[in-house]
Amino acid sequence: MATGQRRDPYRSFRFRVEIDGLQQAGFTDVTGFDSSVDVVEYREGNEVTTARKLSGLTKYGNINLKWGITDSDEIYKWYIEVTKGNVQRKHISIVLVDETGADKSRWNFINAWPTKYDAPDFTAKSSEVGIESLEIVHEGMVREG
Repeated sequence: MATGQRRDPYRSFRFRVEIDGLQQAGFTDVTGFDSSVDVVEYREGNEVTTARKLSGLTKYGNINLKWGITDSDEIYKWYIEVTKGNVQRKHISIVLVDETGADKSRWNFINAWPTKYDAPDFTAKSSEVGIESLEIVHEGMVREG
């Protein structure tokens, strides 16, 4: 029987988000970052039954950030600049950390900018934290580690 060191998977709640020049204490959710390659079907006249599958454009999903509302409004101001036509592209990193706080994996996004902002919902019937959210588009994703 083989023996070896046990490797537990990392927990999804241990992460941080780094955005060029912006300070934000923490986020409750970071979702949507994915990548896919379009398939282009191609068939020549002498190929009767099966089309060839070629790679097409690479597409990246939008990043969705959620956080509890505080006095910090830097991320909101970044979005407002976009609404005025001043798109400030930034680099973003989402960093997975282990139980000791050490970086284990990093997803880097280039030329990112906010495309949608959602203000928190308010109700007097609840004691939940108000949640702001921001949708961010980008032009590339690279995983390190």
